[in-house]
Amino acid sequence: MTGLAARMSLSETLELSILMPCLNEAETLAVCIDKAQDYLRRSGIAGEVLIADNGSTDGSQEIAEAHGARVVAVAEKGYGSALIGGIEAARGAYVIMGDADDSYDFSSLDGFVERLRAGDELVMGNRFRGGIEPGAMPPLHKYLGNPVLSWIGRTLFRSPIKDFHCGLRGFNRQSMLALHLQTTGMEFASEMVVKSTLGGSRVSEVPTTLKKDGRSRPPHLRSWRDGWRHLRFLLIFSPRWLFLIPGSLAFLIGFLGTVLLAFGPVVVGEVGFTYSSQIYLAALAVVGYQAFLFALLTKIYAQHEGFRIPRSRNFERLERRISLESGAVVGLILFLVGLGIALSQLIGWAAGGYGALEAGATIRVAIPSALLMMLGSQTIMGGMFLGVLSVGLKRR
Repeated sequence: MTGLAARMSLSETLELSILMPCLNEAETLAVCIDKAQDYLRRSGIAGEVLIADNGSTDGSQEIAEAHGARVVAVAEKGYGSALIGGIEAARGAYVIMGDADDSYDFSSLDGFVERLRAGDELVMGNRFRGGIEPGAMPPLHKYLGNPVLSWIGRTLFRSPIKDFHCGLRGFNRQSMLALHLQTTGMEFASEMVVKSTLGGSRVSEVPTTLKKDGRSRPPHLRSWRDGWRHLRFLLIFSPRWLFLIPGSLAFLIGFLGTVLLAFGPVVVGEVGFTYSSQIYLAALAVVGYQAFLFALLTKIYAQHEGFRIPRSRNFERLERRISLESGAVVGLILFLVGLGIALSQLIGWAAGGYGALEAGATIRVAIPSALLMMLGSQTIMGGMFLGVLSVGLKRR
């Protein structure tokens, strides 16, 4: 039997791969592997312990092999890179991944296996339900970072997961590969949950206990840097909440306010709004419209690239009508209307012999004129950018 045939035969007989990313975990790696091996023997599951080594220099590779684990080297640095490499190399139909710092108990995985066998495609551990031992999680993570980021994830993506960042989780390997996970850092944990939810995968949670890790050195995790990377990923992957909704509100408020003040000052109670307010409202409309266009183009690009961002019938109808040509036509109309207003002012000024103008009346009309020309230009450029995206797609 050739080496390839042997690997294929072995992959068909394995049910579970227990995957651990590793970067200099010599202190705790052996005990984690032993617990995982013990679980496989005790449960009777045909499986393997797989170490995705990310360039360890402390002898972790030798330790892993001495304790019966298979080691796959992943050259590209990063938590996500190590796990992507490990998932691709795994031979089990199911994969349960966890950190190699002895903070998770690899000898107690029955809950994960049970849900995976029942058909769940992603099974997350929940440390808040299972218990967090004293000193196992910094207060900043326990009371702010994890709860807030998990709440944002549930809100933006309607996910049932209440602990987005638990390091112990199981999944159907083929289902996970189909999601084409890409992030290389700690935000990989969020990407897995978000894409599984958006892709319609069966997702569940099981209680998991977290204990203080057994390492003498600080963890690889950097609270503020990695927390920001998680938050940034969640926001970028939800252009509706990041750009579309705030951008639309800003545009409507700015545009309507600009037009209203073109007819004269507005007084609300003891507060008056006039020229300076109109300028700021016009600026708000420009920024809001730019955010709206960015959300639209981002969503179209993401859909064409295969990112599973939620669709709606209204968006699909709008997408079918948007093109370089339609953007150019709408933009040109807006620009010409604004230019027409400006030219009418110029003609009126010329008719008066280019003399002094009444500043208030002139400014009130000039601001909407300039706003329409800016919106028209933005629309034309947005249509051109969409055309560039379409050309690139045709080449592929």
